[in-house]
Amino acid sequence: MDAFIRFTNQTQGQDRLFRATQYTCMLLRYLLEPKADSETVVMKLKKLESSVSTSRKWLRLGNVVHALQATQQSIRATDPVPRICLTLAGLNRVIYFICDIVLFMRSTGLASGVNQEKWRKWAARFYYYSLLLSLVRDLYEVSLQMKQVAHDRAKREKSPSQDPLRYSVADKETEWLQSLLLLLFHSVKRHPPLFLDTVKNSCDILNPLDQLGIYKSNPGIIGLGGLVSSVAGIITVAYPQMKLKTQ
Repeated sequence: MDAFIRFTNQTQGQDRLFRATQYTCMLLRYLLEPKADSETVVMKLKKLESSVSTSRKWLRLGNVVHALQATQQSIRATDPVPRICLTLAGLNRVIYFICDIVLFMRSTGLASGVNQEKWRKWAARFYYYSLLLSLVRDLYEVSLQMKQVAHDRAKREKSPSQDPLRYSVADKETEWLQSLLLLLFHSVKRHPPLFLDTVKNSCDILNPLDQLGIYKSNPGIIGLGGLVSSVAGIITVAYPQMKLKTQ
């Protein structure tokens, strides 16, 4: 099992690069489609997008094991909110990957009797639940960071050596919304992994929202969101210290 996990770990970076390529093609195709003289380029982008998507399915076959491993780790989290959110998110992600494997078998002809549309809906639904729970965890972590920043600011206000310009949030004349945004900015600034994870999950959720008909988007928005999410994923793979840790 450990050898298999080490092997599939090496494919995560490749999957992120392929994913970035796939969504870049989707975005470029959306931007070029209105132009009358770009039909050839659009067709090539569509074929490349389809080929990359198929290649990613091979790379993602080991994701069920990783999702199970992540779920086991989340159960040991000390804070109950991340523990519940990440455990439930992990279980939904496992079911999503199982649906993805079934759809892959359907595309290769190994499971021709599978109702493709039904399984796609199931996959989108469990993927949506997983991302929604992950976002709840992100927002909880953001709220903790904001409380810590506000606490540190309060301590600086009491200090005689405090720089009054360091945190404009302390200014009584600052509008409430501006103060909240500044507090949020300082919170995510001091915790880059949390910022990356929040951006990634926020961009990823656009796709299942569209597939489930909850919030319809165009391929350009989905492509841009997927590209941003992929870049965030590449950063976390290239720099493991940028990945949000479970406390």
